[in-house]
Amino acid sequence: MADNPYVVLVRLRMRAQTVYRGSFAIELVASLGATISGFLEIYVIFANVPALGGLDFPAAVLVFAIGHVSFSLADLVVGHLDALPNYLRSGTLDAFLLRPLPVLAQLITAEISLRRFGRTVAGSALAVVALAHTEVAWSPAKAALLAVTVCAGAALFAALFVGAAAVQFWLVEGTEFTASFVYGGSYAAQFPTSVFGTPARVLFTFVVPAAFVAYLPVLALLDIPGAAPGGLPAGVLGWCSPIAAAAVWTVALLGWRAGLRHYTGAGS
Repeated sequence: MADNPYVVLVRLRMRAQTVYRGSFAIELVASLGATISGFLEIYVIFANVPALGGLDFPAAVLVFAIGHVSFSLADLVVGHLDALPNYLRSGTLDAFLLRPLPVLAQLITAEISLRRFGRTVAGSALAVVALAHTEVAWSPAKAALLAVTVCAGAALFAALFVGAAAVQFWLVEGTEFTASFVYGGSYAAQFPTSVFGTPARVLFTFVVPAAFVAYLPVLALLDIPGAAPGGLPAGVLGWCSPIAAAAVWTVALLGWRAGLRHYTGAGS
């Protein structure tokens, strides 16, 4: 395992980021801003209304926390794929193509942004507090649901990052367009899907399946009755996060492979 080239690359990247510990600590603390601002947004909403999308304050915070942790984990590992257009313009990607390793794996291990880990820790702490204030009928199945939800949510967002990067092989300058789906999905995942209109609910359930990241699993976790678009039972769909993640990964990898075949070099 120690000789695995990916493990070596990741270890070197992580060590490089922690050389200047003072600067690293400041960046780590600064990354908490997104967590704090998101929580304050929910707090302000509940200062004016008793429920949001059928959820009380602790349940809504739990949705936010799980969605936040899932996205932050994906952002930590693959968020730097946003820089692919720079590689395409500068020709840096050509160097990756010459190495005897899968290009996507090389790009993923090219940078692990540890400074973003603060968001993961803060979101996890918020989830623990929210769970302490909700009535969960704990069982082995519920514990498994929570663990699978976070892992599947992170995998789903990672797939969205890969899919967005794949589109850049054709757009090159379309970062803002693809980011609207990735970061828009992140924002939608942190709120009850039921607060959106029907078109948006369909979008965030079946196209960019952000509802599977936190909202539907929380309904299943708390045994809250609800329905997804089309009248499908939310309690059942709450267990389908891995299926949603696998579906997005399938599309993302197909797009990535097509993009690599389309790419003919920086000078073309």
